[in-house]
Parts: sequence; structure tokens; C-alpha cells
Amino acid sequence: MEGQKHRHKHRHHSHGVQTMDFYAYQSGLRQWNGSYKVLSALLILILCIGLNDIWVSLTVIVTVGMLNVIGNRVPFRQYVELMKIPIAFLVLGCVAIAFGISTKPVGEYRVYLKWFYFYMTKADIWKAIELFFKALGAVGAMYFMALSTPAGELINVLRKAHVPKLIVELMNMIYRFIFILTDVQGRMKRSAVSRLGYIDFKTACGSFGKIAGNLFILSLKKADTYYDAMISRGYDGEIRFLEEEKKVTFVQIAGMAAYLIALVLIWYIGR
Repeated sequence: MEGQKHRHKHRHHSHGVQTMDFYAYQSGLRQWNGSYKVLSALLILILCIGLNDIWVSLTVIVTVGMLNVIGNRVPFRQYVELMKIPIAFLVLGCVAIAFGISTKPVGEYRVYLKWFYFYMTKADIWKAIELFFKALGAVGAMYFMALSTPAGELINVLRKAHVPKLIVELMNMIYRFIFILTDVQGRMKRSAVSRLGYIDFKTACGSFGKIAGNLFILSLKKADTYYDAMISRGYDGEIRFLEEEKKVTFVQIAGMAAYLIALVLIWYIGR
């Protein structure tokens, strides 16, 4: 029993995409209307970026993070793991904004490196900090949507929004195919590891190249196979999902309206 639980946990936590999809299906907000969740996340994102206020950004980061951990039932440690990659990109981008290069001694803080100066100004540092928290709040809002809305439900929302059918179908097929390729890549890597294919850096690079080449060829073959399987089952150019009817309650509308108004008030007070 313990071994089965361990394998089950490893299966859902081995890949970021699988983890997010798993939590979307077991979210406590699963029974909320999909269009409501998508619209709410977009409105929070727009206000977080548009108001351009660090206190609004911090409020969004904290409140949306609590909603993801408590409402979407994502363990805090796992939520931090999901945020690590966007945080790493944001840190690198913000460092590039905060630092400047000049041949003359400018800025409040500078380091001389023989031929030029690395410098920073208080304005640039503050701009980088504001950008970091604003982008992190926007990422949190998108995680709220992704961790509470399964892919099939999201695709139905896009259909209702009259997104072109071709784009919706491509999104769905690419999303599903990611799981197939991820599983195949994992099996190839485990096979290479069992044959000492990652014993040192040089061997690991060679194994990685071979896996990438084989995966490309295999993906073409699997794409043809799965397309033939879909045609044989009556595929006519559109994949249809059964959708459970979920009504939007007055409490949900009032709660989101109050939250958005609170963000605007925070921005107004901090002006």
C-alpha cells in the first residue's frame, strides 16, 4: 500500500504540466463556473498590471496565493515549487533593468571594472522592484485560473468566447500530446540511465542528443497513429467535451466585485 501511494504521488509530481492538471481536477473550486474563473483571473491580472502599484501587486500575490493554497488545495511547498521558474526569470529580467553600463562614473551605486562602470540608480532599483512584484502578481492570477480550471473546461470557455475553432483544436491537441511525449521521454531517459548513459557530462550530452532525435521521429509516428485513431472514431475536425452546467451565484459575483473594488481603493490610497 505504501509503495502504491509513493508511486501515485511521484506520478503526479514528476512533471509540472501533470501537476497543474492534477490539481485542477481536485480543486475545491472545481464546481465554480469556468467562465467566471477565467474572467475573474483576467480582471485581476489587468488590474494588477494596469494600476501599476506595488501595494496592489503585493495584495494580489498574497490573496491569490492563499486562494491557490486553500481554495485549490495546492500544498504550500508545491505552490512554491510552481513559482520557482517564473521567479527565476523575473529576477534575471529585473537585474538587467536595475543595472546599467557606462564609461563614466554615474549613478548612486557603481562598481569600476577597469574599462567601464556597472552602476545602479535608486529610480532603476525601484522600477525593477515594482516590475518584479507586478509580474509575480500576474503569474499568481494565471495560476489561479490554471489550478482551478481543467483543460477541457478551459477549451469550452474559449469556444464560448468565439475563439477561432482551428486555434482551439490546435491548443487541445498540443496540450494532450505533451503528456504523451513527456511519458515517452521519461521512459527513454530511464532506459539510458539504466545503461549508464548519464555516467558523466560527455556521455549525458550524447544521450540527450540521441533521445531528442528519437523523440522527434517518434512524435511524428505517434501523431499519425493517433490521428488515424481519431478518424476511425468519427473525428470531424472538432473535439467536443461534455460540460457540467455550473451556475454563477450572487455571492461569487459580489465577492469578486468587492475584491476588485478593494484593489482600486488600495491604489487610490497609495497615490
